[in-house]
Amino acid sequence: MDLLEYQAKELFREVGIPVLPSQTIKEARELKQLQIPYPVVLKSQVRVGGRGKAGGIRFVANTIDAIAAARNIFNLAIFGEYPEVLLAEARYNAEQEFFLAVVLDYQLQRPVLLGSSQGGMNVESLLENLKQVVVEGEFSPFYARRLTIKMGLARELICSVSAVIEKMYRLFLEKDLDLIEINPLGVSPAGELMALDGKISVNDCALARHPDILALTVASKANKFGNGIKNSTKVLVNSGLAAPHWLDWQEEKGNIAIICNSLDLALITWDLLCQGKGKPTCCAVVDDSSVNQQLPQALADLEKIEGVKVILINILAEPETNQSVARVLSDYLQPRQEEVERALSQSSPPATTQSSSQSQDLPSVKLVLRLLDQPFTFFPKELSETSLVWTDSLEEAVSEAIALAKSR
Repeated sequence: MDLLEYQAKELFREVGIPVLPSQTIKEARELKQLQIPYPVVLKSQVRVGGRGKAGGIRFVANTIDAIAAARNIFNLAIFGEYPEVLLAEARYNAEQEFFLAVVLDYQLQRPVLLGSSQGGMNVESLLENLKQVVVEGEFSPFYARRLTIKMGLARELICSVSAVIEKMYRLFLEKDLDLIEINPLGVSPAGELMALDGKISVNDCALARHPDILALTVASKANKFGNGIKNSTKVLVNSGLAAPHWLDWQEEKGNIAIICNSLDLALITWDLLCQGKGKPTCCAVVDDSSVNQQLPQALADLEKIEGVKVILINILAEPETNQSVARVLSDYLQPRQEEVERALSQSSPPATTQSSSQSQDLPSVKLVLRLLDQPFTFFPKELSETSLVWTDSLEEAVSEAIALAKSR
């Protein structure tokens, strides 16, 4: 999962990597209360590269220019992605620009330090000067200094740049990252260093161990889907419980939400929905060990998202986890079933009217469950007929979800 630049820089601050004063902007009018003195740079917060060449980075000298530029950036799609937030940052006078990165090389099965004496947007020059150092054993400052020497840095910069690399590696290990990148690392005429841009890719399988990163990504989700996800997840994090992992996949016009218990299942489910002409909108991943807390929370959050008609739950797990899923769904659906039964028992209209009344009382969001074990041991079958569709086939679950979304 890739973080946005402002999210990456929040993690940079934690380990002492120097970053500029900055402020996130959700609407252009917020620039009237900008706390950073002009001139500033406005940056589109998208996860694709090429922002500068596409017009997603603008330098502005006053509030009027900033508001006009912000409106343009908000309406600028970069490789199909529109920003939901901008980063306003102080302008920095860089005399030199370097490229630094730490990446997990899956072929070597080792972390690799990367560096180039030519950073910034000139990718060809960057690659021509790219150097690497493979971390063979336990990390030591020797590896960082070796990279700076291979990059050909001036003697007075070797210690300071090496210190930045050491902090990058520390963050790489502590947060279970696949990639951490600074491009460019700016050097002022006085020799001071500044991370002018940053990129971080987090290993999805490690998200449960890092509630601070989950909080960053959930806050981003809340900007899009409303305060329900943000507030509920904050309660979970503060109480010490693991929150559902909200994957960074968003489709505004979608109407099918997904809950899975692994990233692989999420990818497969999303792809099958798209192949079947369905419209997935977002996805949450729950942990088998915390399904009792995470699944009801994910269900409650997803039902609050406008436009969601169906929640497709795809769980592939051991029998114990399947039983937990079934119990959670029974507890979650039973109150809604009781409300429907009370509404029907209070009146006895004609059959045609009763059918219409019953359809109005049914839950607005239908659940489709793909579970290998029979879930109805824990609740009556009539509950499933009004609230949930169950199958042990993923293809059938996808087809049911698409059909229900089109009919509701």
